[in-house]
Amino acid sequence: MPKRKASAMPRSPLTLTEGGYAERQLTPDEYVALLGSPLVDVTPTLIEGVFTVRAAANKVGALAVGDLQIVVRPKITDLNRLIFLLGYAQKPGIWRDDPVHLTTEDDLFPALAEAFSRLATHATAQGLLQGYRTVTDSLPVLRGRVLAGEQTTRHYGFAVPLAVEYDEFTTDIAENQLLLAATLRMLRVAGITTTARRRLQRLHLAFAEVTPPSRGVPTPAWRPTRLNARYVNALRLAEVILAAQSFEHHAGDLAVSGYVFDMWRIFEDFVCTALGEAMANRGQRTATQHRIYLDIDDRVAMRPDLLCFDSTHNAIAAIDAKYKAEKPEGFPDADLYQMLAYCTALGLSRGHLIYAKGNEQPTVHTVRRAGVTIHCHALDLSLTPPELLGRINGLAASILITPADN
Repeated sequence: MPKRKASAMPRSPLTLTEGGYAERQLTPDEYVALLGSPLVDVTPTLIEGVFTVRAAANKVGALAVGDLQIVVRPKITDLNRLIFLLGYAQKPGIWRDDPVHLTTEDDLFPALAEAFSRLATHATAQGLLQGYRTVTDSLPVLRGRVLAGEQTTRHYGFAVPLAVEYDEFTTDIAENQLLLAATLRMLRVAGITTTARRRLQRLHLAFAEVTPPSRGVPTPAWRPTRLNARYVNALRLAEVILAAQSFEHHAGDLAVSGYVFDMWRIFEDFVCTALGEAMANRGQRTATQHRIYLDIDDRVAMRPDLLCFDSTHNAIAAIDAKYKAEKPEGFPDADLYQMLAYCTALGLSRGHLIYAKGNEQPTVHTVRRAGVTIHCHALDLSLTPPELLGRINGLAASILITPADN
């Protein structure tokens, strides 16, 4: 069938909902560039120059290809809930409320830039936080203490330079490094307001003496203290921003850049963190991605998302968090088979699958002749943070009930 030519369409950002799609006119170069994108899949239509742009499964984010912007929004309409899920998995002790306040009309990354620039500007209004940092260096004069072993091996025992270690009071500390990393990332986001961009540029200048992030190096570790209390809100939002996977490449003359969140990973991390915390409050020990083996020769390894152990280190509960049911061709109930394998290998009579409500319905499956019951729970992500944590607490209580207690 011959292809028909498309009529000219105005250039505007393309906004999709997670898992959704739309038809869009693209240049041949844009089509080639998008073929390597982790955020969307692109296929030609019967209309020449028009392509179907489909959001990749379980991913949200934004990208820019030349002057084309594509935004994939989450199914969770309240973006504040998404930020809560991300933040709680990283710092469960301090993510009890939400200082960001995004609206349903906001695009995620420009809104994050707006909120972060505001919080970071407020945090640094009194000047940058300072702290002590241990420095190892070679100096012509003595400062701190001499590293005798290094002086002998690296400087062959010569009098100078001296291999020394000392504490320096500086702004180049983890908290400022984290804020600088988030500032630099937000400055690369397309579509942010002029006000937010100006705030970010001022922050960049303020962090002139702070070490910029290096590619592949983990984000600096920090913990809330009395001294960094004014930084906490900005720091926790910075961690959310840096949790997004960034990508950048060139396809011909076009630069492709963007950020993407894996919704399945956000959901899994939140469930494992919150459920592990709820079980710890009941005196239970848990482990994430703990390796077990299906066979007696220990050749087939498996890693349940969360295992709960009794005082004798025996597993008493296996839990997998599934943002959406896995249904590969030919195996429409793969999640159930996977949980059955966990329960069989661990000698458990019950297993638990936790889904995001709306993707799968809660149900119970009793396996024939196996003595195994698989419980499928649904977690409503539209609940407020206190309600969501209350639901997790209730799940922990039901999971820890033994068959004899029923």
